[in-house]
Amino acid sequence: MLVPTTAAVAAGGNGAEHSDSPFVQAHVPTLVARATLSADHLEPGPPSGALASPANGRTGPWDGQVIPGFSAMIDNGDGTFWAQPDNGFGAKGNSADFLLRNYLVRPAWQTADGGDGAIAVERFISYNDRNGLLDFPIVNGATADRLLTGADFDIESVVRAKDGTFWVGEEFGPFLLHFGADGTLLEKPFPLAGAKSPQNPYLQPGETPRVRASRGFEALAASTNGRYLYPVVEGSYADDRDLRRREIHEFDTRRGQYTGRTWSYQADQEANVIGDAFTVRNDVLLLIERDDFEEAQAVTKRVYQVDLRRTDADGYLEKTLVLDALRIANPNGIGAGDGYGTGEVFSLPVQSFETVVQLKDGDLLIGNDNNYPGNDARVPGTPDDTEFAVIDLDKQKIEPSDVTIIGHRGASGTRPEHTLAAYEQAIVQCADYIEPDVVSTKDGVLVARHENEISGTTDVSTRAEFAGRKTTKVIDGVSVTGWFTEDFTLAELRTLRAKERLPLTRPANTAFDGLYQVPTLDEVMDLARHSVSCDGRQVGVYPETKHPTYFDSIGLSLEEPLVAALQANDLDRETAPVIVQSFEVGNLRELDGLTAVQLAQLVSPSGRPYDFTAAGDPRTYADLVTPAGLAEIATYADGVGLEKSVMIPRTAAGTLGTPKPVIADAHAAGLTVHGWTFRLENQFLPAEFRSSTDPNAPGDLVGEIGVFVAAGMDGVFSDQPEVAVTIDTIGVED
Repeated sequence: MLVPTTAAVAAGGNGAEHSDSPFVQAHVPTLVARATLSADHLEPGPPSGALASPANGRTGPWDGQVIPGFSAMIDNGDGTFWAQPDNGFGAKGNSADFLLRNYLVRPAWQTADGGDGAIAVERFISYNDRNGLLDFPIVNGATADRLLTGADFDIESVVRAKDGTFWVGEEFGPFLLHFGADGTLLEKPFPLAGAKSPQNPYLQPGETPRVRASRGFEALAASTNGRYLYPVVEGSYADDRDLRRREIHEFDTRRGQYTGRTWSYQADQEANVIGDAFTVRNDVLLLIERDDFEEAQAVTKRVYQVDLRRTDADGYLEKTLVLDALRIANPNGIGAGDGYGTGEVFSLPVQSFETVVQLKDGDLLIGNDNNYPGNDARVPGTPDDTEFAVIDLDKQKIEPSDVTIIGHRGASGTRPEHTLAAYEQAIVQCADYIEPDVVSTKDGVLVARHENEISGTTDVSTRAEFAGRKTTKVIDGVSVTGWFTEDFTLAELRTLRAKERLPLTRPANTAFDGLYQVPTLDEVMDLARHSVSCDGRQVGVYPETKHPTYFDSIGLSLEEPLVAALQANDLDRETAPVIVQSFEVGNLRELDGLTAVQLAQLVSPSGRPYDFTAAGDPRTYADLVTPAGLAEIATYADGVGLEKSVMIPRTAAGTLGTPKPVIADAHAAGLTVHGWTFRLENQFLPAEFRSSTDPNAPGDLVGEIGVFVAAGMDGVFSDQPEVAVTIDTIGVED
């Protein structure tokens, strides 16, 4: 049984927001065909890879021309494709023996009806400068054919013109290259004015490159009439203050020059790159956005759609999710057993997700550059094959679940908490909301951390440059020693890496230590609003303000920047899938006057809100969950987040006791009830739902949640959304 995957309307609509409708129409990406080419396949030609970095048991040189995956493809409409590798082995200095080619390939698709799934290479054209147009030295410059190599250009993208010639996007310049149908260079390379890379052959001594190394024209699309090209700079410019900005240019092929028109695209996070582009129709492009991680480490392998006529208030193109390649339905088991990500839920978790082509029937073909021999996303220690997958974007009617699933700090049971990896995993695991805890940096930027003290969730204690910032502070009346976000600028905090907070309980999560940055609240909101839940609706965000009284006391108020972030992400609306929560009361009352989104009062089983303590108010959390207290909460909030024992206490034997009336009382006051925190490990479960005496072994989380849902709870905070979502009351599609 597979819960519908995350996807949005490929035709240009955003995922549906939360509404009162019992059904949602959503596209469900489904794998319908797959084909592969062996990573070790060689084509005729001189030996290649003499200087390639050895990896996965392979050491060059190889007796022929390696095909290190494909970075771009063209659909010929007859079952064949032109498929173009890049410069070979990843760098100018190690790819001089790699010949730049474009291969004609024919996949024998594996489908539900069979097929061997092999990719046949039928022939190739060799890119060359036999007309002598290049005025800088090339590897084969002394030969008649002047065959181009990976030390001359780093070709990454290609489109075919109406006359059958090829336009190629390149990274060393970056240049646009125009080749004849036989591969011969027809014109001098077209440079991007004012934007050279470190490998540009015309870079002058002392000149500062503006395009970062290997961040040139990875992506290239063409207008439907073929006149205009849209090359995309893969990464941010070195001098750009917004490291998430990616620039799209327009080039007029008739005039042979750039038009000066540009568009800005904002990536989900700073390190993400644009892997490919494809024109769907006039002014509408598909863009691959990806990170550099592979296998389980992967966070972003997505296809977004943009319309060059539509920008947001900040001037960025509005983007709509078409495909999250980390979750693709695979009901027919295509490719099953071929390694990581080839099960009932299929994914393309490769480092270099670099090909997207919309086929004539509307399906998407996606593929990879395998960076031979370095990538091993499918089977560790074995080079990845070159892989094509065809994805059908069927639309299905989905009945949303009855219980709201909140990814507690993301999917913190499977990834280090409060990282974009944890949030993405929560979305893949069918969470309706992702939950960032919010604290402030020294320069007033809101970031996602469970606490402002970060020694347990980052590697700050290992950073000698920050040793002097270790200190002791009193936070909400408690003395705490460590390193604190408010003592770091965002730029400084970005140099740190997240780590697992509970390494003894979740040792598998330590494999991800040191990989991920601390995300900003803006990045978390941006990810959520550009994602679609398994219910077919926009993923919600459920931020918690941490220690608002303390942050007010040091001049770093949380409320105003939180509202500003909501507004910047078009989420400051009553209908937006947003719930802001807090253990304090005063800041929720303040937020009630600042924003239209829903608010939730958090309730602990003991103690009192710290702002009550600071103000000398004797009321406790117990007072808040009386009928009178809940009625008062309803004057400023829409729901309550109750710790489990506030709803159903445990007996002396550690089993669940008799439910308290608080759920019914909250409902009577018009409040929704979400419970926290539901975790899989035995140590967090009532005695009757533990599987053994091993505190870290998984128990019956579904059984525990079922008792609370039966008692009337409306939603659940869980570290393991993929487990929580399987409770019987949640509707799923076969």
